[in-house]
Amino acid sequence: MKKHLQPMHTRIAQNTGLQRREFLHTSALGLLVFAQPLSFLSTMTKESAMGVIVHSYSIRWNAKTESKTFPAFTDAIQLLEHCHELGAGGVQVTLNNWTSDFAKKVRDRREKLGLYLEGSIGLPKTADDVATFEKEVLAAKEAGAQVLRTVCLNGRRYETFNSAEAFSIFKKQSLQSLQWAEPIVKKHRIKLAVENHKDWKAAELLAILKGLSSPWVGVTLDFGNNISLLEDPMEVIKALAPYAFSTHVKDVGLAEYEQGFLMSEVPLGSGVIDLRTALDLCRKANPTINFNLEMITRDPLQIPCFSEGYWATFAQTPATDLAKTIQLVRAKKYPGTLPGVKNLDFEQKLAFEEKNVLDCLSYSKNKLGLG
Repeated sequence: MKKHLQPMHTRIAQNTGLQRREFLHTSALGLLVFAQPLSFLSTMTKESAMGVIVHSYSIRWNAKTESKTFPAFTDAIQLLEHCHELGAGGVQVTLNNWTSDFAKKVRDRREKLGLYLEGSIGLPKTADDVATFEKEVLAAKEAGAQVLRTVCLNGRRYETFNSAEAFSIFKKQSLQSLQWAEPIVKKHRIKLAVENHKDWKAAELLAILKGLSSPWVGVTLDFGNNISLLEDPMEVIKALAPYAFSTHVKDVGLAEYEQGFLMSEVPLGSGVIDLRTALDLCRKANPTINFNLEMITRDPLQIPCFSEGYWATFAQTPATDLAKTIQLVRAKKYPGTLPGVKNLDFEQKLAFEEKNVLDCLSYSKNKLGLG
């Protein structure tokens, strides 16, 4: 454990249907009363420091290669301790078959450190999966989570589906999964937040939520993902913020390539997202929302919007959306080369990942006033 508590500056030096008003009233504030003791109400309006999503440590999380400087995080407790050391307000972490005993250990450590916890959970794919889903919900609640982030698609829409029919099947399956999940989160009074995960356009996700018409199912609002679907990031944030239970805060760098454009998470303040406005929109809609950093250190993603295959599920997308997106890419092109990791060895990747998280948390505190 001491390895994880080594001062950070030392390590870096060592290695370079619902109506909006009804939805908000019942989900953002009203449900909080049921989920928390009365003592919590006195701190409702106090904003936490920026939290950290486990994906911000996608290289270090359960890494198989050993590192003395950046030892792997193998469970949520280690991630909590590290993020506390960095001054983060909490974590959003995957539920990896947590037992009740481990959930209690997470709760005890989280409470001692004074951090919030959000879970990340998979949806039931069949009726037989519902029991496992409920078990994970209970473990998350035992650990102190009030919000569970989930996704309908683990991949990317334009890479996964080669026809409108295939996407239509996925849509029906996703709705069924949410219909299985909703009674469980309602029963245990814990909120389920569906991410716009390069799968749903904003209007599609809103239609799903209105169809479910449940105050227990809302959004994990990712600030940048929908650029890959040719949607303006601020328009997406405006549309989804009223339904947001949680966030994935990121900034995005853009550049052209022959088949379309590249997009990459970049340190906060260096990309195209209007972070101040985005945070204000989320706060206005949900004063209790947590802001969770998703700074994934990786090579830029290719968005092949000039290729025929990209358009298999976007028959109704107007050409103006493509034109506006390319205009955004050209007008706000990332200065220099988008950051990547392909030319770094493993230790360098770890150091780069840590630096990115530290830079983002520093910007969050000093420029955005979080923490």
